Amino acid sequence: MINNTEFANRLRRIMDYYQLSGSAFAERIQVQRSSISHLLSGRNKPSLDFVMRVVKEFDEVELYWLLNGKGSFPNAASVSSEKPEVRITEEVDSLSPTDDQKEIERIVVFYKDGSFKAYRP
Repeated sequence: MINNTEFANRLRRIMDYYQLSGSAFAERIQVQRSSISHLLSGRNKPSLDFVMRVVKEFDEVELYWLLNGKGSFPNAASVSSEKPEVRITEEVDSLSPTDDQKEIERIVVFYKDGSFKAYRP
């Protein structure tokens, strides 16, 4: 039997890992926002449909880990040990200052689901 509190903690961990709010997470797996709220509060147990949507949408989530907390997250087989390579292919000379050289501190990419990633050179 699934422990509601522990399942809610694992669900929060997934949301934190992907930097998703409850609303964004619900939209991503195509469930109602109230479903996420009820699961996180421990009011409801997850349905099989809910669990399968999470596992299908997020490759790093192992079914056995999500249900029982046994195994690993993120799934070691799907996570690369290297940092993602960022390439900027467009010319940005018009944006570069002409009077002195400035160094880039970081580049931030914002996604439509409200999440973001920051890259440092």
